Amino acid sequence: MSALPADPVFEALGDPVRRLLVQLAAVGEQPAGSLVDGVQRVHTISQPSVSQHLRVLRDAGVLTVRAEGTRRYYALDPDAVGAAQQWLTALLDPLAGLANPLDALATEVARGKREARRTDGGTTASEAAASDDQATA
Repeated sequence: MSALPADPVFEALGDPVRRLLVQLAAVGEQPAGSLVDGVQRVHTISQPSVSQHLRVLRDAGVLTVRAEGTRRYYALDPDAVGAAQQWLTALLDPLAGLANPLDALATEVARGKREARRTDGGTTASEAAASDDQATA
């Protein structure tokens, strides 16, 4: 998914003004003036303060900025959303990253059982394969 670390994203989103800025930018690329107006409708805050919040979000990788003449256009960076989403998803399924190693472990356990049976000399190859299918299912 994303190589962007989640910590700066969550630190930047710790302020309600910055969360509002992210929500405003999420609808699509916005000029800085529109973002300032949107925030000032909800919070009593100066334009320079909004600019500082935009800088924090930009530095954290949450927003991207594009210059066009003297205007600055801000947009939500999908990599930041991906980093946050990946981190939050890991909370819901903390063992998801272990699925492949656990599958490999099950295969090795089944292989060990098959080898043990073969050295005991009691089973045929078809019986061992059927038993392995049951062990890995």
